[in-house]
Amino acid sequence: MTREALLYETLRSGNVRCTLCERRCTIGDGERGFCGTRMNIEGKLYTLTYGNLSALESRPIEIKPFFHFWPGSTAITFSTWSCNFTCPWCQNWHLSKRVPDPLRDKYTPPEEVIRKAIKYGDQGTCVSFNEPLLLFEYSIDVFKLAKLRNMYNTYVSNGYMTLRALKMLKDAGLDALKIDVKGTEDSYRVYNSADVNVVWRNAREAKNMGIHIEIVCLLVTGVNDDESSIEEIVERHLKELGDEVPIHFTRYFPAYKYREPPTSIEILEKAYMIAKSAGVKYPYIGNVPGHPFENTYCPECNERLIRRWGMMVVEYRIREGKCPRCGTEISIISPNWY
Repeated sequence: MTREALLYETLRSGNVRCTLCERRCTIGDGERGFCGTRMNIEGKLYTLTYGNLSALESRPIEIKPFFHFWPGSTAITFSTWSCNFTCPWCQNWHLSKRVPDPLRDKYTPPEEVIRKAIKYGDQGTCVSFNEPLLLFEYSIDVFKLAKLRNMYNTYVSNGYMTLRALKMLKDAGLDALKIDVKGTEDSYRVYNSADVNVVWRNAREAKNMGIHIEIVCLLVTGVNDDESSIEEIVERHLKELGDEVPIHFTRYFPAYKYREPPTSIEILEKAYMIAKSAGVKYPYIGNVPGHPFENTYCPECNERLIRRWGMMVVEYRIREGKCPRCGTEISIISPNWY
């Protein structure tokens, strides 16, 4: 589980600079970076998470959520520990708030991930639950093995990687990237000491690389659920990614250290309408099973094309990439069983 990291610079006095994420931590000998998963050992940077998995299971692609990428498929989903962000409302805090312990944790070889995927009948892989970038070296090896089996590869990320890391993921076989946009510049600064511009830059560059992109915005009560914040997010989405990239507004529930009430359905519906009115072709509402706004509609004639119930595809009516009613081309990567 302790392997030399792929992305770092050697500095004077035995220090190293991690160049995996845009925190670019300077790390002294015997110390770990901000995320706790990278350690300087005698002037070299090591990952403490290679094969150090906190979860490994088959899950529907819609639960990520990816709604326009292989709908109805399943992906072998795996994760490690810790995070490079500090969201006090983290839904997976039992994984993201624990640092890896190579002396106690268990190793899973990359080949085992692919073996499980084949056993479960999965069509691809997904690194999720905690920040997938912290499994960088391991996910690259898994992705290469998956490609040998004609499987897709996906990341569910906060989008704070360096551009070099993003390019290496693409070269290894990353097909789709879901990025969590956590709000405006203010909310990023206050809750994560981070820069929202990095996240939008990476979303834009990933799209330019040919990676499928979907944006998710967890609307957290009292943080980013006001109309002004939603409008700013939608405006930036259109500027950086255009009108065909899906954006999901998902419902927050109290978790970890944040105890404000769950996002109201009315605010989620307002966010959907703001995005729709601004020109986003595929806005969605998430974490509200059975809501009509979790379905996919034709952006021209409003025909219902995909009906969902939470993570399940109940009905799929897109034919040869087009709306069966008006013939509009739908921006979707669809499996061959439809």
